[in-house]
Amino acid sequence: MHFSLFSNFEFMSVPLTVSHTASRIAAVCAFAIAMPAAAGPTAIDDTGARLSIARPAARIVSLAPHLTELLFAAGAGGQIVGVLEYSDFPLAARALPRVGDNAAIDLERILELKPDLAVAWPSAGHRREVERLAALGVPVFRSEPLELEDIARTLETLGVLTGHVSESRQAAQAFRARATELARRHANRPTVRVFYEIWGAPLITVNGAHLISKVLRMCGGENVFAALPVLAPQVDREAVLAADPEVIIASTSSPSTSGWRAAWETLPSISAVRLGNLFEVPADSIHRHTPRVLDGAERVCSNLEVARARRRPGR
Repeated sequence: MHFSLFSNFEFMSVPLTVSHTASRIAAVCAFAIAMPAAAGPTAIDDTGARLSIARPAARIVSLAPHLTELLFAAGAGGQIVGVLEYSDFPLAARALPRVGDNAAIDLERILELKPDLAVAWPSAGHRREVERLAALGVPVFRSEPLELEDIARTLETLGVLTGHVSESRQAAQAFRARATELARRHANRPTVRVFYEIWGAPLITVNGAHLISKVLRMCGGENVFAALPVLAPQVDREAVLAADPEVIIASTSSPSTSGWRAAWETLPSISAVRLGNLFEVPADSIHRHTPRVLDGAERVCSNLEVARARRRPGR
């Protein structure tokens, strides 16, 4: 299965793209010295680090597509000066300057943009480059939402850091209200055992700590690989066969990726295959930890209701 949006599933670090010319070093040093003393908004990021900046950030670099989306949702889209590839939502994000991709970030380009804040995903493949950026004097906020509430909290925190307290608070409250209502509607529903496929070759899933597992749980689903220690572990089809899920849900990025079903239909002994419970969810609606994750959650909950309806009486 093709999955082009590795925004929240990157697995390797790559060398930093940076020039070592004397003029560039001088420019970097001048930029670092020019950074103002901390006296304004303060926040604790998802690594536990305390971040203080002199004033609400006016020039922001986003180093993860989900963070680009969260900044727009918090009201700070107009302050973003650079983003990574695949930052494509909302539509305005597509026109923003690119400062790298899943493989590498362009440190020189970021410094040329003179950001007063960078937002980054600590589990991404370019963690070393982010640390280098921070060492050069750019304040960095690191975001790793693992719970639905973390999305609302991050919206509010980004609002504080960017001067959009009221707008971000409204967005967070709307998200919480929708999540609460969705959980209420599906509370106490019969449990359905689920295998969630985020990538087909190799076969990648999620463990119980991942936000996708929290979505499954909210809908009354039980992740059959919840106990695995890695956030996005690789498994094999024999393990799925042994786990015998009642439902298989796969993320897809385009209509052309729907061929994933054919691979599972060769294994009719799996309950999900035998019962016809092979469902898909658009990757962007659930892989990116933004308010849109509730769109994916609605789809997952609906799929599990279909699976319950297909059960034999007494199950």
